[in-house]
Amino acid sequence: MTEHTVKAFDADIGELRGLISQMGGLAEDAIARAMLALQRGDLTLAAQVKADDKAIDLIEAEVERLAVRIIALRAPLANDLREVVAALKIASVVERIGDYAKNIAKRVPMIEDGGAGGNGGSDRIEPISVLPAMGRMASEMVRDVLDAFAKRDPEAAVRVCQSDTALDDFYDSIFRTLVTFMVENPRTISQVAHLLFVAKNLERIGDHAGNVAEMVYFAATGTQIADRLSPPQNLLT
Repeated sequence: MTEHTVKAFDADIGELRGLISQMGGLAEDAIARAMLALQRGDLTLAAQVKADDKAIDLIEAEVERLAVRIIALRAPLANDLREVVAALKIASVVERIGDYAKNIAKRVPMIEDGGAGGNGGSDRIEPISVLPAMGRMASEMVRDVLDAFAKRDPEAAVRVCQSDTALDDFYDSIFRTLVTFMVENPRTISQVAHLLFVAKNLERIGDHAGNVAEMVYFAATGTQIADRLSPPQNLLT
């Protein structure tokens, strides 16, 4: 490629990375605010999280347009092609992560209407207090995996996959806690059922962060993560 073409390609890749980073920041923030709305019983904040999800959708559409343009006009090969394809897939996954945050926010009015109590009052159902830590863990996974993408860091991607196991264990523990509480307090069945959905959404966010980590690893190395595909296969090299 000529120097002009190389600079144009680098600019496009930089823009693509920036859009992915922006999407990730919005998704991470949506998770944090959805969990805060749940913890506080804040219906206004929950409604704002749902409304703000449109911004993530718009950026995803822009990523798709840019990725198609790069492939059509720049004809990237090997490492560059893997990064563009990974960005395209990652945008779709991050959009889904935003949807999970929105789903958590949608549960807040249902929990409050069920008698969980508002504004952190004494009638708040106890298990709400154990969910924010899981939310922080899921949010950190999203941040870490997108940092790995920005830095093309396969080792960081592997660490995110390992974190998913810890999040799954956390989910199993919370699931047992919620079911036990529901059995011991039958009047809370409706609210706790919604909290089970919240916990499952957080677990799915972790799964998606793990999926992104696999894409990041592939984009950086041309192989799948070893413990998920044995033996490793060279692709697009």
